[in-house]
Amino acid sequence: MVSRVIPVDEFDLVIFGGTGDLARRKILPALFRRFCAGQMEPGARIIGAARSEMDDDGYRNFVREALREFGTGRSCEEGTLDGFCETLSYVTVDARGTQGWKELAAKMKIGVVRAFYFSVGPSLFGDLAERLHQYGMADADSRIVVEKPFGRDLATARALNHTLALHFDEGQIYRIDHYLGKETVQNLMAVRFGNMLFEPLWNAQYVDHIQITVAETVGVGGRGEYYDRSGAMRDMIQNHLMQLLCLIAMEPPAKFDPDAVRDEKLKVIRALDPVPPEDIVRGQYLAEPDDPEKPGYLEHVDNPRSKTESFIAMRLAISNWRWKGTPFYLRTGKRLRGRTSEIAVVFKDTPHSIFGPEAGRHRNILTIRLQPNEGMELGVTIKEPGPGGMRLIDVPLDMSFAEALGPDAEEVPDAYERLIMDVVRGNQTLFMRGDEVEAAWAWTDPLIDGWEARGDAPEPYESGSSGPEDALMLMHRDGRRWREIRA
Repeated sequence: MVSRVIPVDEFDLVIFGGTGDLARRKILPALFRRFCAGQMEPGARIIGAARSEMDDDGYRNFVREALREFGTGRSCEEGTLDGFCETLSYVTVDARGTQGWKELAAKMKIGVVRAFYFSVGPSLFGDLAERLHQYGMADADSRIVVEKPFGRDLATARALNHTLALHFDEGQIYRIDHYLGKETVQNLMAVRFGNMLFEPLWNAQYVDHIQITVAETVGVGGRGEYYDRSGAMRDMIQNHLMQLLCLIAMEPPAKFDPDAVRDEKLKVIRALDPVPPEDIVRGQYLAEPDDPEKPGYLEHVDNPRSKTESFIAMRLAISNWRWKGTPFYLRTGKRLRGRTSEIAVVFKDTPHSIFGPEAGRHRNILTIRLQPNEGMELGVTIKEPGPGGMRLIDVPLDMSFAEALGPDAEEVPDAYERLIMDVVRGNQTLFMRGDEVEAAWAWTDPLIDGWEARGDAPEPYESGSSGPEDALMLMHRDGRRWREIRA
């Protein structure tokens, strides 16, 4: 099976922050892999823009080094890198001043898609948007891409949305969350809405509970100062896990259309109940005693009095007809036992077992693996082979992309590849809308305000564990268990 690559229209893509870490690690490698795949039409151009003094050749050398370090693609012909570098140019730009803006404007083509990637801090978004209009680079076909954080609370999110709206329509603003670009996340919609098998069972009558886990083995690393101001709630729950929750819980949209999909996601956020304190567990990882290279959270952020969480688990309820009575359990944390991101839909027991109590308890579980080894697994109950009566066991029906798609699995675009090409196409389905962002903060803010007002301190947990003990009790008191985080 060979995936079909559809070239996108000719475009000019300007990467503000074109020499930054995100550009080096994600944006430029993603663009190169799309170039290798033949998806960039001749005439497409990539323009780096940053404060660093550099000419076009210097930027091309910079990009070559970035691609050598962070990946040059999986099936590129000899000489392809040279061809890609021919699409590159560079302008030294001062986001808050006048330097470079006339030169950048003179580079832009007429009559092609213009996309501007704001790979910079949110404090510069307004300055960049204003200057794009001031120097005549923004038109009706222009798009801007902005990275999280989309504010740090409702007030700042509203202010940021207002700033961008002064210069661009909502249909031109692409708020990127790379989780939504993952192949398995999109397959979640295909599984739900493309198969009669699942959607009739996708409700409180048949689903016992749903678990969403994003576990990391690394600590906060060099992000200590940022992370201590944000914590797991702002950094992960409010955006990444919230988006996964919306896709798993939303009603079927009337059509696969950007606003139709985002309308249904917004309804989920607005149906979320407030979360009482006893349904939230927060934690901070401790140092690994035998590894001086792995200090604890407090040492990592150099703040011995910090009450910021590196782990959070919570029990959520959605008050609508589809999900009333079905709990959603979310957890995410750093320095845990294994690196995994998954959604587990745990179906209810059969109403009556004809096999008697000796057959044990068995449940169907649909597991959507986002990383590693992307794919899906459905647990089904069968008879254990052999004589001796009707003994039941659970076996997986496993569809990992690597096995199901064979060599083509290696060519599946990563999240940034897909999302950047969607920007060029003008498809906003996998991007967050302004009212979505504000609704998520409106739900999140009271929870953060609550534990800050109470002075709640996170519970310490061992590095390499599954998190704080109280997180286990969050499930045990409901007669349920977290799925194991595998090393």
